[in-house]
Amino acid sequence: MRVFSTLSVAVGLFCSVSISANAYEVAPVSSGGKIKGTIIFNGEPPTRTVIPTKDQDVCGQARKDPIVRVGANKGVHEAVVVIQGIAKGKAWPAAGKKPQLDNKSCRFIPGVQVMQAGAIDIVNSDPVLHNTHGYYGRRTAFNLALPNQGQRIEVELKRPGAVMVDCDAHGWMLGWVYVVDNPYYALTDENGAFEIADIPAGKYTLTINQEHVGSITREVEVKAGETLDVPPIELKK
Repeated sequence: MRVFSTLSVAVGLFCSVSISANAYEVAPVSSGGKIKGTIIFNGEPPTRTVIPTKDQDVCGQARKDPIVRVGANKGVHEAVVVIQGIAKGKAWPAAGKKPQLDNKSCRFIPGVQVMQAGAIDIVNSDPVLHNTHGYYGRRTAFNLALPNQGQRIEVELKRPGAVMVDCDAHGWMLGWVYVVDNPYYALTDENGAFEIADIPAGKYTLTINQEHVGSITREVEVKAGETLDVPPIELKK
């Protein structure tokens, strides 16, 4: 319960700035700008101890998992960067494979993902029961029993915001799905770098979220046809 309460702070921060009153409108962008930057974490990356208490043949043994994944030059992997306040602009990425969240080896794969509001498949690749439970803050987004290996259930995530996902059958499992209301977002690479292009000129709020650290914001101004190189942004506990 203590872990849930702490992580709910991060979820609430993301949700409070992610929900838009108006639907996003696709429109031509003339001389769009670009934002580039790096998200960093100084100091020793924190870890959490995971002790599987059941189904060890599938879930494995005790281990320490990083809760902030740090690569070269202290860059943070899988931080979510979103530009707030863009009502219209470039098209969403071309439709590809439907988003999915897989219960595999008693882990969520992928552990962090970003998606447009809509459908996502919840999958069980394990030969054990998983009960996959997603939350917007403390409000349930979905709660699915998946007793069969290969089972797949589609759910709709219609609200922008951070969805924390756990498993009621394996309490150490934890994943995140960030639902965004515009296509101006990025997930940092293994070195903490991100880039967002085709941005209409204007002043915006840049939101950076890493689920175990929380959310921070930066005010930015994008100029037509120019690249804004943001100084390294540090995430702190």
